[in-house]
Amino acid sequence: MSNEHPNFADFYAAWESLNKKPGATADMRRVSSMDELLDLPAFYRLVEPFGWKTNTHYEKLGWQRLVFLINYIVDKGENAPSLGKALALGKVNEKRLFQVVRADSPNDILQLRRLLIQVKPDLNWQKTARLLWRWSIKDKRSLLEDFVLTPQD
Repeated sequence: MSNEHPNFADFYAAWESLNKKPGATADMRRVSSMDELLDLPAFYRLVEPFGWKTNTHYEKLGWQRLVFLINYIVDKGENAPSLGKALALGKVNEKRLFQVVRADSPNDILQLRRLLIQVKPDLNWQKTARLLWRWSIKDKRSLLEDFVLTPQD
């Protein structure tokens, strides 16, 4: 799986299905860091069908990023804005996004989660999941570019 992306649509559907069960995702929503997810049985139940046992360390970090942030993302399909555009439309201060781009892991993801909580964006889940899965400096710059180039009203 290392050269291809997992099926993010199936993963989102699995999250939504699990989220409908009372309390099933509550512990995952309450964690204050990605590492805390590794202490929760519900996390493993969610990611196991997507190859958790055979994933590389890098891929496991991708799953942790997705689970850590998925609760703050609403998928509105292909025509929905990218993450950068949604943050710009949500009136996020440019300096706050710059903090995300400049921060190292795991602080970058913590800062991004704060922005997602603030804005509660409707997004294109597929694009956002691919960005979060890779989450390299190149992806962070792409996020910043989308943000800056979005026309402000």
